[in-house]
Amino acid sequence: MPTITTFLTFNNQAEEAATLYTSVFNNSKITNISRYGQGGPAPEGSVMSVSFVLDGQPFSALNGGPHFTFSEGISLFVHCETQEEVDLYWEKLTADGGKPGPCGWLKDRFGVSWQIIPAQLGRLLQDKDPEKAGRVMQAMLKMTRIDIATLEQAVEEAVSA
Repeated sequence: MPTITTFLTFNNQAEEAATLYTSVFNNSKITNISRYGQGGPAPEGSVMSVSFVLDGQPFSALNGGPHFTFSEGISLFVHCETQEEVDLYWEKLTADGGKPGPCGWLKDRFGVSWQIIPAQLGRLLQDKDPEKAGRVMQAMLKMTRIDIATLEQAVEEAVSA
């Protein structure tokens, strides 16, 4: 069975990004750093690629130059169980120049898109009562960071309406 590894291409911040990401998620570590040799497209000895693991998931990062950029067409989805997890990942990934986006999306300081989503959101959006699910959707559409209590309040408002 093949192994599928997420491969991220940075201008020249692969090691810095891997260091941040491994500090944010438990059970994570940098497993290898390779450097450019003579005749490469970057200075000899500079970081070429970084292999790392985020909570058991393998990743690779390459310093590929300024012509590589990130877009929202690809994002890293973080499944959270609690508001504390949502808040922790949101704060750490938006720190030092990251930017909050709508509906639980953000961009970290390197431009990588992340979705920080509590499991409750999916369950509430799939409620069999379309009024409840609709109120949850409307509440979520007004959010940047997802707030579980506000989503649950939207369900309660649907019940009492």
